[in-house]
Amino acid sequence: MAKFELHGGHALTRAGEDYLESIYVLSLGGEDGSVRSVDVAEDLKVSKASVNKALAMLKEGGMVNQEHYGKVTLTDEGRAYARLVWRAHRALRAFLIDEIGVDPEIANEEACLMEHVLSAKTMNLLVDHLKDKGIFIED
Repeated sequence: MAKFELHGGHALTRAGEDYLESIYVLSLGGEDGSVRSVDVAEDLKVSKASVNKALAMLKEGGMVNQEHYGKVTLTDEGRAYARLVWRAHRALRAFLIDEIGVDPEIANEEACLMEHVLSAKTMNLLVDHLKDKGIFIED
């Protein structure tokens, strides 16, 4: 696990983690790993002003790089943190859908809520359980 403790001793607020996760997921589809702030706003259904405020906080925390209103990229630390948030989201979503039969759309929304509150130990146990059952595959 990265030097920050994602679950239990969060380095970012829930909102900060959501922005970081959005940047990470959106960057997976691009060639250069960068995203536009307008795409983050659309993904999270927030205003561009909210994204700019969050980006300033993430920049200050060493999680993202952005030249004056340019494209956003994750730092190494930001990418590692975002991967953990995305891993938690995917594992929780898989558990909710495959283990207890929650509707996929609801599972996605609730996984987003749950990913911020479980301890790293609990999350690792969940991931190991899902891997053993063949339900979850790490990136």
